[in-house]
Amino acid sequence: MSVLRVASRARVFVGCCLLLIVIAFGKKSAPRTMVSASAQAAPTTFPCRGILLFLFSSLLLPGGSSAFSPWTPAATSSAAATPDRASSPLSRVPVVICPGFGNDQVDYVSPLSRGSEYGFVTALARRGFDPANVRVLPLKRYEWARVGGGLLDVPDFYRGTCTPEGRGYGWYVRRLREEVERAYIDAGGEEKVVLIGHSAGGWLARAALGDGSWTVDDGAAPPGGSTTSSRASDRVRALITVGAIHRPPAGEAKSTCVTRGALDYVDKTYPGAFLAGEGISYVSVGGDAIEGRKEGKELESLDDKSGSDEANGAYRVRGEGSASSVAYTAYEAVSGDGSMTGDGIVPLAWSLLEGSRHLVLDGVLHSINEAGTTIPTDRWYGSDGVVDRWLGAALEEAGIRVDGEERLSWTRWLDNVLPGL
Repeated sequence: MSVLRVASRARVFVGCCLLLIVIAFGKKSAPRTMVSASAQAAPTTFPCRGILLFLFSSLLLPGGSSAFSPWTPAATSSAAATPDRASSPLSRVPVVICPGFGNDQVDYVSPLSRGSEYGFVTALARRGFDPANVRVLPLKRYEWARVGGGLLDVPDFYRGTCTPEGRGYGWYVRRLREEVERAYIDAGGEEKVVLIGHSAGGWLARAALGDGSWTVDDGAAPPGGSTTSSRASDRVRALITVGAIHRPPAGEAKSTCVTRGALDYVDKTYPGAFLAGEGISYVSVGGDAIEGRKEGKELESLDDKSGSDEANGAYRVRGEGSASSVAYTAYEAVSGDGSMTGDGIVPLAWSLLEGSRHLVLDGVLHSINEAGTTIPTDRWYGSDGVVDRWLGAALEEAGIRVDGEERLSWTRWLDNVLPGL
């Protein structure tokens, strides 16, 4: 037996002894309610616990801890395989934001011309990401007119059997793959990309990942190459969707889906967390802010799901009723049932991808403005005051650990076993 092996086993033995000492000093207390990392207060600890845990971690985690540490996802994790170890600081991790239908890339940088301090990109930068590594898919608002090209997909458009690679959405899917490739290369090829898909950008990102094969045009290929062929899991670490639509309308309403079958194709061909087995983590975030109801129908209970006073005032002036009636129309178009709850545009149930980690945010709206108005809102998924409610958990699901924000999984386990220490 080698000297190194003997030393390794001795270190484990001593570490276990220290753990038994920690347990011996433990005492029972009432279980704690789990809260997000950003809101969790530091617990009162036994004076020796910090020393014991430091020695325990030093012995069992050779090499010390870096900004990132690997972990094994819980049973509810989307990934069948443990995510790869992230080897660099958070500032090295590339991010590509996938805009939603009708959105321009500027909406995520300086929404409604309010300034970059209100932008989603800035919110990510404040949390440790390098702005140079946070990209928004280059997209102008007028380019969404290209969706009309689907009319030329005959007969699929008229039969409702279009695919995401067709004339309607193929341009977006190809561009997204190319942008992911550039982000990966520009980051040095050391860190895989985190995709954040907003609204339609969520299901279009799923379409870009496809069956896992990965081929991009020469515009994004390394110098000297015409194309790049690999696996999506070699380029993408995680797909996080916020306010996305993950399935077509239900029942008879399915025939009215505006994607003309493209969304249904993705849902059937690449269902759920389709590439989780290859190590891609999936997280879906949905807002629970507005309850849909037909105009003139009173809510069964008066609560905060009826919209803001300012938005309701604007809707009344325009003869649209209220935020709830506007949401009813949107939910009905998306799902076939307007009497649901959601973020004002997408029903909550439709925003949660099967097999992914689900994060539900109370009071969070769909986009940078109150639906259908120019009234800005600071309570959408990318707002500075909202990001912390989902980002830490999403990074955790992707196996990314940030010092000071998330504790190692064994430390959380000790919290459950020894809540009094």
